[in-house]
Amino acid sequence: MIILNALESVLSIVLMISAGYILSRKGWFDEKVSKTFSKLVCNLAIPCLMISQFEESFDKDKLISMARGLFIPFTSMAICYVIAVVVSKVIKVKKGRIGTFRSMFFVSNSIFIGLPVNMALFGTKSIPDVLLYYIANTIFFWTIGAYEISRDGQSEDANIFSLNTLKRIMSAPLISFILAVVLVLLNVHLPKFIMDTCKYFGNLTTPLAMIFIGITIYSVNLKELKFGVDILAILLGRFLISPMIIFLLCHGSAVPLLMKKVFVIQAAMPVMTNTSIVSKSYDADYKYATINTVITTISSLLVIPIYMFILN
Repeated sequence: MIILNALESVLSIVLMISAGYILSRKGWFDEKVSKTFSKLVCNLAIPCLMISQFEESFDKDKLISMARGLFIPFTSMAICYVIAVVVSKVIKVKKGRIGTFRSMFFVSNSIFIGLPVNMALFGTKSIPDVLLYYIANTIFFWTIGAYEISRDGQSEDANIFSLNTLKRIMSAPLISFILAVVLVLLNVHLPKFIMDTCKYFGNLTTPLAMIFIGITIYSVNLKELKFGVDILAILLGRFLISPMIIFLLCHGSAVPLLMKKVFVIQAAMPVMTNTSIVSKSYDADYKYATINTVITTISSLLVIPIYMFILN
């Protein structure tokens, strides 16, 4: 029953992607609508989601006390990123996809799929630990991940210390994340009408992102899709290397058992759905990102039950 409930959360993602594909086929959506969805998700929905989730799930004391557990996800992602860089060079990922490949390799879908899966497996008591992993995941994605993807969309080599890179990294989601943390640490509570507005807009994130992916899939010629070594590497990175690093770091550590289990599940999630959105906004190879997002999301239907069986 637990496995079925968790799989349903992934199947709902697949259905939303399918809706975007079907409606595109019917002529409802086109390239112009796709760009609009990309802007809405990055500049409105995700920033509102950040603020509403942090205000609802954390207070100052909880955020500070749980911060000790950040060491494990931060360390694991840093190690996984280094592995992604090495792997991308060894398998010679095509230019224009290198940064996107690395981002997909070491960052997971910790909230859209990770949150409902963990709730189905461990209950609502897992939410704080889910959000703890989400903090590390968010910081890595909107800094190193966004920087790597932005390099794919640049004609010349980017310098991570340049003003241009700073402008690209300091995106609306990252700024809103920093604002949300500051508000929590300062014990500042926004008025109810603002929080309600943020919650409503934040709830648009998942459906808009999924529909965007569906639109993109429709625009991709699937006959040209080749299951190359880079796709296999991403599957290994997401479902084997990343969770194994977490498992090894947790082994013998003092963190609670529930936190260990949640972190392993979070690390074994598919590619972050926002990768396609960000790739689009940076003029990178967003179709490549979309295909891998879909492949890993579908593959997670098989992987999630295996990890659930192991952890139980």
